[in-house]
Amino acid sequence: MSDIKIKDIRTIATAPNGVDLLVVKVETTEPGLYGLGCATFTQRWQAVKTALEVNLKPLLIGRNVDDIVDLWESAIGSSYWRRGPVLNNAISGVDEALWDIKGKMAGMPVYQLLGGRCRQGAAVYRHAHGNNYQELKQAVQKYIAEGFRYVRVGCEHMEGTSVYPIVKTENAKDGAYFNNYDIAEQAGEMFRRLKEDFAGTDIHFCYDIHERLAPIEALQVAKKLEPYNLLFLEDALSPENSDWYSLIRSQSHIPLGMGELFTNPAEYKKLISERMIDYIRCHISMIGGITPAWKLAAFAEYYGVKTAWHGPHDISPVGVAAQLHIDVNVPNFGIQEFFGFSEIEKEMFPGCPEVRNGYLYPNKKPGLGIDVDEEMAKEYPAQFREHSHNWFLTRLPDGTPVRP
Repeated sequence: MSDIKIKDIRTIATAPNGVDLLVVKVETTEPGLYGLGCATFTQRWQAVKTALEVNLKPLLIGRNVDDIVDLWESAIGSSYWRRGPVLNNAISGVDEALWDIKGKMAGMPVYQLLGGRCRQGAAVYRHAHGNNYQELKQAVQKYIAEGFRYVRVGCEHMEGTSVYPIVKTENAKDGAYFNNYDIAEQAGEMFRRLKEDFAGTDIHFCYDIHERLAPIEALQVAKKLEPYNLLFLEDALSPENSDWYSLIRSQSHIPLGMGELFTNPAEYKKLISERMIDYIRCHISMIGGITPAWKLAAFAEYYGVKTAWHGPHDISPVGVAAQLHIDVNVPNFGIQEFFGFSEIEKEMFPGCPEVRNGYLYPNKKPGLGIDVDEEMAKEYPAQFREHSHNWFLTRLPDGTPVRP
């Protein structure tokens, strides 16, 4: 065991793409030795920053950097009540930074510390969306031309399907209104056309319901999409309705991915052990970092369930790198969601993983292999942002709010 201690914990709040990111820097008593971790909870990054600086920092300063598991357990129990997204992201920032430090001390990439690589790179899927089918088709063609073979698809309006009018109540409140009766028919027509237009190509699609349908409506979508051999149907049910997966499983053979909103790995126990899903979809900083995510992947492996970590636009490149080190290590890797890096991000975060021919590759540098230009990060400061109703406040025609 080394005598290297945690000297300081700092946060770097930045928004290179107009999306607020929070990166944690753990500095040590060894000159020049530090680690980076992702603590991005875009909608509540200020709360995570406070939890880190006010609560975790006094607890962890002076502790030995070798003791990752002990530090993780100490942090998760320090507030008595646990497993919320604010605390989990704060812990994740430190946890990933400590793995980064341990890799640098060993002179190895983190994936080597986990046991080495099962694969050289991780297959990724991209997002293709259109206001109409032609826009969607063009977006898919663009990704195929770039070498991608997995795409998540979505379309605002499918011409040729019967779209029921949205009849609102008087004095209707603001929000993004949608008609839940249209979803199955429009999704079915979208995939019918995709199958026809991309027949003979090595392209695989997935579809995200985003938890907004009633369980029986989600089952109707699953049955409608069965003929189209999806990679998986994503988040068909909300966490509150996850017991209904047994009904979907009993009546449909469509592969299922679940868990984007989970903050506690224990939420997966029944879904995995009773083989109700095929992919785990959690965001690893939302469950506390590399330490719990690696354990969750190992648990899922015993039941034939694969990983498909959440990788949206609101994850820092540090978080992408942390996920990728698990991706190339675990035997039951399935697919990695990937939003891509902007040129600004690549400059701000030297060592970003590289994507080539549909695969994401880690570099061979020690630790997570990624750094941050703090001066550049200051040029793109995070700030409080009002979030769009289109994402956070959807409503049924009568005005009922529907949570993701």
